[in-house]
Amino acid sequence: MNRPRLAIAGLTACSGCQLTLLNCEEDLAEVAARFELVSFPLAESIEGGEPFAAAIVEGAVSTPHDLANLFRLRNSSRLLVALGTCAIFGGVAAMNNVVSVREELVAAVYGEGKKKGESFAPAPLENFVSVDFSITGCPPEKHEVIALLSALLSGTLPPLATYPVCTECRSRENLCLLLERKELCLGPVIQGGCHARCPATGIVCEGCRGPVREANVAQELELLLERGFGRDEVERRLRRFRPEWNYGQRR
Repeated sequence: MNRPRLAIAGLTACSGCQLTLLNCEEDLAEVAARFELVSFPLAESIEGGEPFAAAIVEGAVSTPHDLANLFRLRNSSRLLVALGTCAIFGGVAAMNNVVSVREELVAAVYGEGKKKGESFAPAPLENFVSVDFSITGCPPEKHEVIALLSALLSGTLPPLATYPVCTECRSRENLCLLLERKELCLGPVIQGGCHARCPATGIVCEGCRGPVREANVAQELELLLERGFGRDEVERRLRRFRPEWNYGQRR
């Protein structure tokens, strides 16, 4: 039986999303047996092997090389999957797109008068190509990556969670950090699927999974302002992982 051919690639990112797959230790032997990983630079030195059944791509697009690689993967793949918050929303790489002049950011990193590589403001994959499926998270959850691979074997795509982090928080009977401890928690408007890992340990939801579908961000903003948080602080937190946020509609 022909195994599906996969490409797993990273653009402007930290490689943490690709490492999520490598961290699925118990499933790696099965993945290797069921798929032909013909292009996975993080795990092997050889690239190539087009065409692909699917290309799973991490990271934002911020250089001409990123863009050329993305076009190559899109043109060579039946399905293109955006892996992680940077690939879907721009993520941390793009968090200063809306508040700073890019030349100032580049100068702050590389210094004045230094030769700098050609780049542009980091942007999500779908700004340039069509994306067939997305797995959110910074990094994504291992069970969601495995669910994607299992579905690909059946020629389908897995269902997505459609509830906020708060739903999982309450199911775990966690103390509400927003209402009961009056901390700036974004759980009501952030996509669930992480098992409320951070709130369960007393850490507020920072929004790394991006907005839940049909999130009522206006009500969340009003609630946070009523509790004494400043508008600038709230908006900065909302934009951390999705800089150009419109929480009324998820991409």
